[in-house]
Amino acid sequence: MNLGVALEWLAAAAPWAIRIGALIVVPFRRSPAATQSWLLLFFVAPWLGLVLYLAIGRPSHPRWRRQRVAQLWPIIDRAVSCIDRVARPAELPPVQASAASLVSGIGRMPLLQGNEVDFLTDYDATIDLLVEDIGHAEDHVHLLFYIFATDATGQKVIAALRQAALRGVRCRVLVDAIGSRTWAARIERELRPAGVEVHEMLPIRVLGRTTRFDLRNHRKIAVIDGRTGYTGSQNIIDSDQGWGWPNREVMVRVRGPVVGELQAVFVADWFLETEKELADGHLYPPAEDAGSSLGQVLPSGPDLEHGGIDELFVALIHSARERVLISTPYFVPSEPLLQALQVAILKGAEVHLLLSGRSDHPLVHLAQQSYYSELLSAGAVIHLFQPGFLHAKHMSIDEAVAVVGSSNVDMRSFALNSEINLVLYDREATLTLRQIERSRLEQSVPLRASDWERRNLARKCAENVARLFSPLL
Repeated sequence: MNLGVALEWLAAAAPWAIRIGALIVVPFRRSPAATQSWLLLFFVAPWLGLVLYLAIGRPSHPRWRRQRVAQLWPIIDRAVSCIDRVARPAELPPVQASAASLVSGIGRMPLLQGNEVDFLTDYDATIDLLVEDIGHAEDHVHLLFYIFATDATGQKVIAALRQAALRGVRCRVLVDAIGSRTWAARIERELRPAGVEVHEMLPIRVLGRTTRFDLRNHRKIAVIDGRTGYTGSQNIIDSDQGWGWPNREVMVRVRGPVVGELQAVFVADWFLETEKELADGHLYPPAEDAGSSLGQVLPSGPDLEHGGIDELFVALIHSARERVLISTPYFVPSEPLLQALQVAILKGAEVHLLLSGRSDHPLVHLAQQSYYSELLSAGAVIHLFQPGFLHAKHMSIDEAVAVVGSSNVDMRSFALNSEINLVLYDREATLTLRQIERSRLEQSVPLRASDWERRNLARKCAENVARLFSPLL
């Protein structure tokens, strides 16, 4: 056999070798939906599939990172033990108690009472309040944000951090290496001379230890003096990010024992990036009852082995008796979540999806729209928010449970991103969130099934193709 014939044979055989190898490797510890999407890609475009699979095929960090994660739980347990000494057990109805147990099982965070929770929806006022709290800091300020820009909004926070550090406050900042890639170097240049410690999370390096670029830390956390905390959907960046329509968010400002759980998540992420455990006693000051809210923090992501935010969403939807409302900018549900919504409707609960009428990710938006027909036919009500980009991420179940945080309802938040959510189990907090929902529903347009079905065939085909790859988005 001459060289030319051998090369031709190799060129013909290699794609089939890739496909057969994919049949063996891809299904291992992977959901059926993700398996189907990967195998479809391998069989349609084997070389492209191989390149993508090698880059992003496994939702896990490199071995060195996993070894570091193995040291994480003792750190979290020590942090939680500091919180436990000021928490009181709470009596809950069975449905709420079941959800609280699930959250504790996934994230190791106990249910805490005595919290004050303020919902924040004014974008610029939220930044101003954070800056004010930093200005009053006496011991430490901890910020962890997926996006931290150096625009006008970011400069407000940078100035507050510099001033706090110069008066002796210990300031630490974590920013995601991809989400903040445009601004990370400048943030370090502006903050480090003042004494602020800055680190990039999950950095991508050509040489040395690196991580997969698609596994990101998507959390938003601020903790001031261990007594005041923030979390939710809002990043540190101008509300109008160049799209011509401003982001609309929901953040929560909390006081009370649950701040200690936000602190514990920050401490864990700080260790993962620096290998240094923050164990200063000032991080968890003795907490007094600040309010009447019952809550707990749920961290989720590829660093956690047992469950994620999708399990909580599915369990809460199944528990609904009257009403479910989900607000998210990206809705690409897993099959269990989609079935849970359909079952809730069959049981007589109202299901409302509050989605953005605009999107900054066209392919994800196409995949999202591919679910509209079956949801509408099942009886769900889809509301398309109009004045701006609805970036808020929250859920309310009946008048019993509210969830606010960084998680979208898509496979990226379910499996790839490190996320954080605050789960609240009291009627007052849930009704407050429902008032926000009501206001935004009034600014939305309900999607009519008859209007939706009139879209053209090319659009339907594009949606269906995007849906085939939705587990990979």
